[in-house]
Amino acid sequence: MNGIKLDRQPGQKAKAALRESVIVAGFGGQGVMLAGKLLIHAGLIDGFHVTYIPSYGAEVRGGTAHCHVILSRDKIASPIIENPDFCLIMNGPSLAKFIPRVRTDGTMIINTSLAGEQPERKDIGIIRVPAGEIAEGLGNIKATNMVMLGSFAAASDLIEPEVLRETVTRFLPPRHRDLLDLNLKALTHGYECAATK
Repeated sequence: MNGIKLDRQPGQKAKAALRESVIVAGFGGQGVMLAGKLLIHAGLIDGFHVTYIPSYGAEVRGGTAHCHVILSRDKIASPIIENPDFCLIMNGPSLAKFIPRVRTDGTMIINTSLAGEQPERKDIGIIRVPAGEIAEGLGNIKATNMVMLGSFAAASDLIEPEVLRETVTRFLPPRHRDLLDLNLKALTHGYECAATK
């Protein structure tokens, strides 16, 4: 793995979690599907079984979009997620749709730049990250999804930030290669933001 330095072999995660289900949700054009694909690539690098299911609304760009990602040390029986361990929420409509579905003791990471205010659940963890503002401050609002992925790495027991950085470096689509440095900075900022929550 180019540039990555782990104090362990892939698959020897120091933390305890063996499986996590993740829904990434927003509107088309926010990089929701790319975020999901990068998560599964990171999982594969780290020796996980993975599944990925995209779901688009009536319109791709500007319509609703979400994807289901499962990372597991064991084989995955079904790729469908009813009650996710994590939700990465990019906008208000997605927050309203998915807040009831997060499992008890699960975690919701909310992009407060677009999500606005919604009634809170007391039985889940909520991490509020001004991901859009962070990305815009770095120079491009399109890096919002990377800020959210960095926040997920801080909140999750599965994906190490070094593995996620390597994944972005290796698998960022060619049309976005000019934004690689910015995306890596966005990952770091998202990680640091969530780590202090």
